[in-house]
Amino acid sequence: MQPSGNKVLVTGATSGIGYALTRRLLREGNEVVAVGRRLAALQELQAEYPLALHPVACDLAQRAQLDDLVVRLEQHHPNLNVLVNNAAVQYNYDLLHGDNVVFHIEHEIQLNLTVPLQLVGLLLPGLAAQPQAAIVNVSSGLGFAPKQSAPVYCATKAGLHVFTQALRYQLENTRVQVFEIIPPVVDTPMTAGRTQAKISPEALVEEFWRDFTHNRWESNIGKVKLLRLLLRVAPGLAARLMKPY
Repeated sequence: MQPSGNKVLVTGATSGIGYALTRRLLREGNEVVAVGRRLAALQELQAEYPLALHPVACDLAQRAQLDDLVVRLEQHHPNLNVLVNNAAVQYNYDLLHGDNVVFHIEHEIQLNLTVPLQLVGLLLPGLAAQPQAAIVNVSSGLGFAPKQSAPVYCATKAGLHVFTQALRYQLENTRVQVFEIIPPVVDTPMTAGRTQAKISPEALVEEFWRDFTHNRWESNIGKVKLLRLLLRVAPGLAARLMKPY
């Protein structure tokens, strides 16, 4: 995939992985349609990149707002050729004793799995019409080895991983390339307060960028490389290591 000259939609662009990806894409000479819920944060980005950054305040979990986003893209950004599905939420709770369990389940599934699939379905015809295009889905190492405190989050990331593989199969004879970022624990607002070693969003993006520009479809970031090796040679050990978190 060429590293510059693209028009890219990034969801969850105001913090963490999405913010680091947005800044890297802009520095490499791309235009970015940055989607997030915090308008002030989006405006700060636009002030730094007034010509290349197109902010859209949107709660993707609200179907009406997602539909409005797609209409806006069709009207104002018909040359969009890269979709980055990054926005996600993680709740840590006990399904037996937790509060607001149904809300947490519905919200995690909607934002982490349903929305990325919907965006792919709605935007794919336009992407396929471009000279070259890409879809980048951000999953998680927890989709391979789940932790006990976030069962629904782990399930959604496992689902996104399998969807990404199947989508790649469907599109292998088209101009749309399908990439997956598989992070370890990243130092973001989502992981605030956790004590285990974390990778910075910028370090993650640096690893991904090498894969993206060399058409390597799966980016196993940092410790995920070791995790996936352990899952092949010692799956029981991998499960014991991840279970307590």
